[in-house]
Amino acid sequence: MAVAAWTLTTAGAQSVRECVRLTDGWHFALGNAADPQKDFGCGTEYFNYLTKANSLHNEGPYAIKFNDADWQTVSVPHDWVTTLPYDSLASHSHGYKTVGYRYPETSVGWYRKLIHLDEADLGKHLQLRFDGIFRNATVWFNGFYMGTEPSGYATQVYDITEYANYGGDNLICVRADASLEEGWFYEGAGIYRDVWLEKRAAVGVAPFGTFVYADLQQPYTTAVLHVDAEVSNSSLQQQTCHIVHRLLDAEGKEVARTPGADLTLSAKQTAASAQTLTVSQPRLWSPAAPYLYQVETTVTVDGRVTDVYTTTTGLRDIRFDCDRGFLLNGQPLKLKGVNMHQDHAGVGAALPEALMAWRIRQLKQIGCNAYRASHNPMTPAQLDICDREGILVIDENRLMGINDEHLRLLERMIRRDRNHPSVILWSDGNEEWGIENSVQGTRLAAAMREYTRLLDPTRPSTVANAGGTELIKGLDVVGYNYIVQNDVENRRQQHPDWKIVGTEETTGCGTRGVYFSDAQHPGRMPAINRGTEPGVENVIERGWQFYADHDWAAGCFFWTGFDYRGEPNPLKFPAHESEFGILDYCGFWKDEAWYLKSWWTDEPVLHVFPHWNLQGHEGEEVELWAYSNCDEVELTVNGRKLGRQKMPRNGHLKWRATYQPGRVVATGYKNGKRILTETIETTKPAAAVQLAADRTTITADGRDVAVLTVSVVDAKGRVVPDACPLLTFQLEGEGHILGVGNGDPSYPGADHPTERDCKRFQIPAFNGLAQVLVQSGTAAGQLRMSCTSDGLRTHQLTIQLEK
Repeated sequence: MAVAAWTLTTAGAQSVRECVRLTDGWHFALGNAADPQKDFGCGTEYFNYLTKANSLHNEGPYAIKFNDADWQTVSVPHDWVTTLPYDSLASHSHGYKTVGYRYPETSVGWYRKLIHLDEADLGKHLQLRFDGIFRNATVWFNGFYMGTEPSGYATQVYDITEYANYGGDNLICVRADASLEEGWFYEGAGIYRDVWLEKRAAVGVAPFGTFVYADLQQPYTTAVLHVDAEVSNSSLQQQTCHIVHRLLDAEGKEVARTPGADLTLSAKQTAASAQTLTVSQPRLWSPAAPYLYQVETTVTVDGRVTDVYTTTTGLRDIRFDCDRGFLLNGQPLKLKGVNMHQDHAGVGAALPEALMAWRIRQLKQIGCNAYRASHNPMTPAQLDICDREGILVIDENRLMGINDEHLRLLERMIRRDRNHPSVILWSDGNEEWGIENSVQGTRLAAAMREYTRLLDPTRPSTVANAGGTELIKGLDVVGYNYIVQNDVENRRQQHPDWKIVGTEETTGCGTRGVYFSDAQHPGRMPAINRGTEPGVENVIERGWQFYADHDWAAGCFFWTGFDYRGEPNPLKFPAHESEFGILDYCGFWKDEAWYLKSWWTDEPVLHVFPHWNLQGHEGEEVELWAYSNCDEVELTVNGRKLGRQKMPRNGHLKWRATYQPGRVVATGYKNGKRILTETIETTKPAAAVQLAADRTTITADGRDVAVLTVSVVDAKGRVVPDACPLLTFQLEGEGHILGVGNGDPSYPGADHPTERDCKRFQIPAFNGLAQVLVQSGTAAGQLRMSCTSDGLRTHQLTIQLEK
């Protein structure tokens, strides 16, 4: 079984805390949301799981005796919607996949997994942690009902200590019901985030029980680090424990430690301990240098170590200012951000950690330094990546409200995520149109603001506002979704003391490589930036210029970083993806990525478009655009010079030319000197396929992923930007094809292999590109991927698997 595990030990002691990732060996089957009899009789017993703690009458999948021999074997993270077909009658917002209340036969999923617990585990505290199940998830352990969590975004922790069969097998059973939507975007279904089995001694740190934060003041020569720890006693006797915290640097060397404190706990009690330590010459965390410390919390009882709990943290000073915008470590820093949902071509919502990290690296290449988790709490693995990569985060609550149902979800998010240095702002909600213009909205926002402060007094909070005038009066930081909806400049004049951030701003993007409307492909669209709507041109520029030009604005978050499934507005079926991503659903760059790279980075950039394979438009006048940070750009089309123009700050350039096949040459100048040249040519027909991997060596742990890019090229090796041939992938070795994609927002075919076809799969390229996600097995060796297409030269690629 492929699992990831970590164990903490102390010198001369046995392991005191163990955390095992439960990845493989899950059995899965679809149930039925409309008919309990077709749903394996769930809850129909004479004494069902709601009437007795563990009824002998139980017959459903939560009963150990249930036979699941004909169920499918899957690994988690798992999103069962990825293999479902599209249907024009299905939910527009969720990408027309056949899930939801209209499809009861595909909207409930069951999972079963057996785990073995040693007799030596008796006396320890055991818990299961689910980082996310979509949605309305019911959990059983050994037939005992553990609980139900309606939200698909809440981390769930269940104490299984008293239910366990020590020295034998134990059954985990989960039922997820995705009949109802929680968001208005693709959400998938199932155990789409990690599952963990955690073991520790009876006295130890409670789940998400530490809160580490620093008092920092310029010139930052010292830092006072506060470490609050909640410790639980799960035994049946009173216990007195001693708690010590050590601060370790990135190399694992001790920097400082607390003197320690004693804490007496009654049986089954959880209590808090607060200590401080002082750090001299602290290394500060920032996007340019994301330095991470670890706080090691050691709990002892009668001199014996019972728990060692590690909290990763970073020391940084954050502040939003009404005149200077966002300040990090005392210096203004403009937020160059994107909004992101958690889904990707080929895997849906079940993203492996390696793919999450790859997506962040693509965003960093265009200069992105900030990420808004729209519109729900992020998966913990994604926050870990943002900590390491230096990405600033707005962590967003799913639903506004101040009763138990709302506040427990807010508390779970904040308690889980508040140690992450990447998190700079809590978002208590998004675009609550029904209350944005009412006094109730103001009251609700102010109340949630104060609840948020109780849980974390070190960060401000916001709500993303769609244009209303009342709710925003109750916020720490005012979040504006789109300057055209919020009249931001006038509101600034009326309220100069408000701190503001652009929580959403439009990119104006369309389908990658599409520059003309085509009635034969109604699911694709040219970019709005190209003036497809009257009076609107390069709206991505409008948003960035506004926030770049005003020091009092913290920055903005574009909608969106990647395309995502669902909300294909303004289109309808067969379009099933939103096309406003700066990168497409696979992460391939659209033209607008080059606009942002031009003004978000110091790297010289020159990008000219459209491509010059505009067959069928010969003799027509077309606009050629340049995105660049050069001072001037000169354009030559088919040997004819069209002129040299000065590039406006945060702007773009354009020329008009009559299309004929040939060559376009752009030359960029800086301080009067030529520094860049870009050439685009009409290619020859496709002649070959080429494979390239983001990494050619990956870990043989059953979880790591290599991201392969497939390029369709002509005889000269140039990508053919309108080529869409059918591609066949064949994989040999200890691994499998996890998913495929091509960035076509209306592709109607499958992109996620089943167990039967995970070694051989087909998908057409789209406008010269495709993507394959290859996941490792658990044995060292080699993976050999080949890509073939009729009439094209084949390419093979080898990936090394290392333990």
